[in-house]
Amino acid sequence: MADQRLPLAVVRPVGALSAAHRAWVSHPRWSLAVKGAFAASLAWFVGLLAPEPFSQYPYYAPLGAVLATTSTVVRSVRESLQSVAAVLVGALIARTVHLLPLPGLVELAMVVGLALLCVGWRIFGDMGSWTVMSSIFVLILGNGGDGDGMEFIGSYIGLILVGASIGIAVNLLLPPLPLTPSELALGRLRDGMAEQVELLANWLEDRGTLDPDEWEQRRQQLLPTVECARAAVARTREASRANLRVRYKRNEYWIASQTRRAGALGTSAEVVDEIVRLLVEWERDGRGEVALGQRLRPEFAATLRAFATALRAAVTRDVADQAAAGAARDEAADAVAGLDRSVERLRDVVRTAQRSSEQTYLVAGALIVDLARGADALRL
Repeated sequence: MADQRLPLAVVRPVGALSAAHRAWVSHPRWSLAVKGAFAASLAWFVGLLAPEPFSQYPYYAPLGAVLATTSTVVRSVRESLQSVAAVLVGALIARTVHLLPLPGLVELAMVVGLALLCVGWRIFGDMGSWTVMSSIFVLILGNGGDGDGMEFIGSYIGLILVGASIGIAVNLLLPPLPLTPSELALGRLRDGMAEQVELLANWLEDRGTLDPDEWEQRRQQLLPTVECARAAVARTREASRANLRVRYKRNEYWIASQTRRAGALGTSAEVVDEIVRLLVEWERDGRGEVALGQRLRPEFAATLRAFATALRAAVTRDVADQAAAGAARDEAADAVAGLDRSVERLRDVVRTAQRSSEQTYLVAGALIVDLARGADALRL
């Protein structure tokens, strides 16, 4: 009996750990929160140990630490420098205006106005808003005597710089590399396109002409998924720069794989969008000459299903483990070959229809070109 229970006692913890790991890598914000909390706590501790007058304001060090741990390694360095520069400019604005004999309300308005003028400076990048925050902090909290004011400014800027340095160091030791989220985004794009193509094929066979409003809405609904996948892969590529994790567990191959598949699926998304757009415009009631008609719809629907099959295989064409990529490569190649054959059959059917009809089938030709372009995109 003990021997029979042993596998259950072993499998359950392993399964739980595996599920926990999948959840962890699928939600990079969790690791970001842990890393940011650790860096902020360390920066606070360093601020408390700093000599006077820095130890009077230890709460500014965690600001710099959090800033540096909320992005990629390369960006954290750039944004930390930009934020320190913005803080410095804001502090100088507040200190300079405070030296003028102005009423409190006028002084505040001038400080905020001048700081807002600096927000859009290219040198600050996305960190320009720190100019306004810094100017207000310095104006309100550092407006004592000349010595106190300069002491506050020095402590404020110095502690943010120290905190940012700690955050950068933590980011270098524990760099983000969101490979799993970008993989999931590519999978959602793949599924969304394949589903739309299959639904379009079913619609053409069962209902014939398209409902323009409904299919235009479906076309628009896919666009955010396309942008999300592109942004996710772009974040992964940026995170891979100066990232030590790229060298481990074949992550470098995985990143290259995602980049290739993102390009293929991006081109395929353009093809799907163009096909739906052309059919919405031409394959509908009220058109004197439709794109396909009853004669070509069945063959075109069959080609769309072959396209959907190739799309579903494309996302598994490359995998992180090169040794396991062979079967996926063969599957994708077979799917694209099937799409090629289907496109050629559709081309023959259109040629036959042209010879026996006065209709030009120009839109059908454009649709064939789009499908051929989609096949080329998936032929990696």
